[in-house]
Amino acid sequence: MRIALFTDTFTPQVNGVAKTLQRLVTYMEKNNVEHEVYVPETMDEEPLFKSNVHRFASLPFFLYPECRIAFPNVITIRQQLHDFSPTLIHTATPFNMGLCGVRYARKYNVPFVASYHTHFDSYLDYYRLGFVMPWIWKYQRWFHEGAEKIFVPSSETKNHLRRKGFKHLEIWPRGVDCDRFSPVHGSRAFREKYGITKKHILLYAGRVAPEKDMDVLSSVIEELNPVYAQEAQWVVVGEGPALPEMKERHGDSVLFTGYLDGHSLAQAYAAADLFVFPSSTETFGNVVLESLASGTPAIVARSGGVQEIVEDRYTGRVCVPKSSDSFREAVEELLSSPPTRQLMGARGRRYARTQSWDGIFSNLIAQYETAHHNSKIPNLA
Repeated sequence: MRIALFTDTFTPQVNGVAKTLQRLVTYMEKNNVEHEVYVPETMDEEPLFKSNVHRFASLPFFLYPECRIAFPNVITIRQQLHDFSPTLIHTATPFNMGLCGVRYARKYNVPFVASYHTHFDSYLDYYRLGFVMPWIWKYQRWFHEGAEKIFVPSSETKNHLRRKGFKHLEIWPRGVDCDRFSPVHGSRAFREKYGITKKHILLYAGRVAPEKDMDVLSSVIEELNPVYAQEAQWVVVGEGPALPEMKERHGDSVLFTGYLDGHSLAQAYAAADLFVFPSSTETFGNVVLESLASGTPAIVARSGGVQEIVEDRYTGRVCVPKSSDSFREAVEELLSSPPTRQLMGARGRRYARTQSWDGIFSNLIAQYETAHHNSKIPNLA
């Protein structure tokens, strides 16, 4: 197999899609799968230059500055792809980089697959741009037309796209590194680093943005029963456009750490008593699986892909979407019962250990091979 991967988000950008694709590239390197990667350049480049990662000038996407809109050199890409002669193209985003991949695949008769990561219709509603969705869905259907397979991260996403008229849908789930995210990190180091002395730590990790239902989280923080509130330290890990408003609204009552990654992020998960994640727009929710791997029960919305990760009253709680009362009651219920939290945490850890990245990527490569062999078009690149 010779895979050309096109994406508008990639390391060192910090989001679930970028991290997943970086892990995919690492897996292909480890297993000697030939590949070339086409991505936007960023302000902070990788410390180690890799000749098969091709970066192109870009600007931040106005709704999502952590992602970039690239301005690829089509002539350069065409020559590089002619030299590489890919057997399959994978487009991971529908923006400029992904569009380059699709156009090359169609022009030179190379089979391609696509992956769908973001519910744009749900996101745009939060920015009062829902009126553009008919045009976006029309574009999305055109973009994905002819794909041998469209990979989605959850059954919810698969059903959502099927209703929109998409075909050839396959589930590509997400995994978790259970060595990195583990209860063994404990809480002492994280507590000492940030001077946390309260009995409980309630954690949110992710982009701090409207589409993550941060207004619901804010209401839970403010409305939590005083008996529990005085013993609980809220911690928000991440950055985004809603961060200034959150800081102004909550002041010193919430610890805002900014972005954390690697060992620092793992310590935050392991130190938390509960992971509170109200987002109702997730196609999957990597952070929820990371929380479970750390032995921390998760409280999530009954919406999107997260509801397929958490089993209600077994590994956490699944709440009414956008209902601060439902989330608050779940937090209070679990804070009142340490044995229940401990049991849920152990069950969550056990579940996470079944979600191996190696197994997931091995299956994806097998799907690549099936897509290539089932393709009815010859490879003329």
